[in-house]
Amino acid sequence: MERKRRAWAAAGLILLAAVVSATASGCGESEDTPRWRVEVIATRPHDRTAFTEGLEIDGTTLYESTGLIGKSGLRATDLTTGEQRARTELPGQLFGEGITKAGDTIWQITWKDGLAIARDPRTFAERGRARYDGEGWGLCTRRDRIVMSDGSATLTFRDPLTFAATGSIRLTAHHDARLNELDCAADGSIYANAWPTDHILRIDPDSGAVLADIDASGLLTPAERANANELNGIAQLPGTDRFLITGKNWPTMFEVRFVRA
Repeated sequence: MERKRRAWAAAGLILLAAVVSATASGCGESEDTPRWRVEVIATRPHDRTAFTEGLEIDGTTLYESTGLIGKSGLRATDLTTGEQRARTELPGQLFGEGITKAGDTIWQITWKDGLAIARDPRTFAERGRARYDGEGWGLCTRRDRIVMSDGSATLTFRDPLTFAATGSIRLTAHHDARLNELDCAADGSIYANAWPTDHILRIDPDSGAVLADIDASGLLTPAERANANELNGIAQLPGTDRFLITGKNWPTMFEVRFVRA
């Protein structure tokens, strides 16, 4: 009997170790997801005061939204020179989140206020507002639909004119993922920062399948990371296989490729 108790105890310890290991690695049920990594091509300076919540590139313009109450806003800069083209701040009580350009409108969402703001992409003048349920995290535009994250493993599709919800899809793996900033890439897939990790998930928005788990850790030095927050912000450079990525209060923006590990 004593031997049987010891055997069950040993088995229990092995199972516990496996669960802890899976949880720590963020894998769990998703061990079959292809593992990718980032290849750094170049770097450029990034405003360390910017609590980055979203990046979007349209032609030669880089749009960036920032968060925190009293510090939230939206800025547009020249992609090559960094020269500022436009800027606006949100009212003090609003916490800014993701952005996307849909047609001739920039949509900017807020975290817990359930408010989406439609803006002119050149002047940032407000054109209208829409309401939504739940939290707002990330945005991107794919074909004729806006894709939105809410900090869960579900993506919601929205009408680009009214912002009304038109459907949703849940990830088929990584069910505990908290999807944040989004980028709708030219190949049809969606790249999503997985908060609060240094990982980016590549997602098939038609099926919810996770096509790759990209490890973007180690980009900042330990000293830089001590004064920075999470990885957040991703935008594909038009006509290339490269992306710009950065994070909240990061001193650097990285031009990268995503490659198999």
